[in-house]
Amino acid sequence: MGTDYILKGHVLSFTASPFAAEQPQDAARLLDAVAVQNGKVAGAGPLAEMQALLPAAETVDHSGKLIMAGFVDAHVHYPQTAIIASWGKRLIDWLNSYTFPEEMRFGDRAYADGIANRYLDLTAAHGTTTVCSYCTIHPESVDAFFTAAQSRGQRVVAGKTCMDRNAPEELRDTAQSAYDDSDALIGRWHGVDRLEYAITPRFSPTSTPEQLEAMGALWGKHPECLMQTHLSEQIDEIDWVRSLFPQARDYLDTYEEFGLLGARGLYGHAIHLEERERHRLRDYGAALIHCPTSNTFIGSGLFDMAGLMAEGQRIGLATDTGGGSSFSMLRTMAAAYEIGQLRGTPLHAAQLLWLATQGSATALRMEAKIGNIARGMEADLVVLDLASAPAIAQRSARAGDLWEAVFPTIMMGDDRAISEVWIGGRPV
Repeated sequence: MGTDYILKGHVLSFTASPFAAEQPQDAARLLDAVAVQNGKVAGAGPLAEMQALLPAAETVDHSGKLIMAGFVDAHVHYPQTAIIASWGKRLIDWLNSYTFPEEMRFGDRAYADGIANRYLDLTAAHGTTTVCSYCTIHPESVDAFFTAAQSRGQRVVAGKTCMDRNAPEELRDTAQSAYDDSDALIGRWHGVDRLEYAITPRFSPTSTPEQLEAMGALWGKHPECLMQTHLSEQIDEIDWVRSLFPQARDYLDTYEEFGLLGARGLYGHAIHLEERERHRLRDYGAALIHCPTSNTFIGSGLFDMAGLMAEGQRIGLATDTGGGSSFSMLRTMAAAYEIGQLRGTPLHAAQLLWLATQGSATALRMEAKIGNIARGMEADLVVLDLASAPAIAQRSARAGDLWEAVFPTIMMGDDRAISEVWIGGRPV
């Protein structure tokens, strides 16, 4: 096969955020075809124009299906792949009962390689083309994940998780070793092919002030990197942070004090925020990552999407596997809709699709590269079958427009709805 393609179908391209538009659907265009050349989008528009643009291109017919940017999952734990859907625990018990015992296995490079490839197979099958992942404390876990992604030509973000207290001894590093290992991994992987590094203190309770200070210094040395951590996921977690950092004004202050608040910061969950925290996050342009299946599965709370968006916060969407209960961004969108309903602010299909693509790409500061179909963007694409199962087909057949047709797939779709996935301009 050559490198030039034209995909024909219902092509979705966003021109703005649906949260900022008078009507959410006004922020999107529906086009007839997208042209792909050398791994990038060469154009999108009428089929005849795309065929004139790339006269030698192979045309791939996806008539009746929705062609859009591949899903961008902004907060995951690939090492938790094998323990997804484990029963009955809240956050702290989840970590001690399930997460930490599993993460101990990732010093074995062969085991890490196996899980990394399994994880990327599973997510690609669900239409996800970019993820931002925590690894474990082991540099081998980072090498395994980046090697697997690199072999697929995939754009991903990842980082070594740093913990020097309140974790099993086998999963603790030190302030100095966390700095040194992370610094070496940045030198080895950041900016290589489509790979980016995220400095990764797990969360304040598992890092001493000395380690948080070291991570802040590392971010100061490498401001081009993202920094990912967790924030205000559960009430008892916040109480724990308060007991560990009695001088801090609030949870966010435990990061801010050590140089870990910034525009390239990713703060997972952010459910129970105080007013000062909301102001500081917005002022810095930091990103909040909404993890709805995780928030319901481990009983964390209801994210305030409408209120935070109205404040001008930068928000991405994520599965948070394995605390999240699905590898699917479709299921994640459905959960975000359900949480919105519980808060009295249901999300439109255009808003959900934007969150899972351009919204998450914006959170990762990659909105110029991925998360949309527009000329010059990297050609990571997903093709959705809007009639993938009988229950979905019978509902979408009654739709009055494309938004009504795609909504049943958001709410009920699974990997059967993923007709085709393209990464870097090639079908997977």
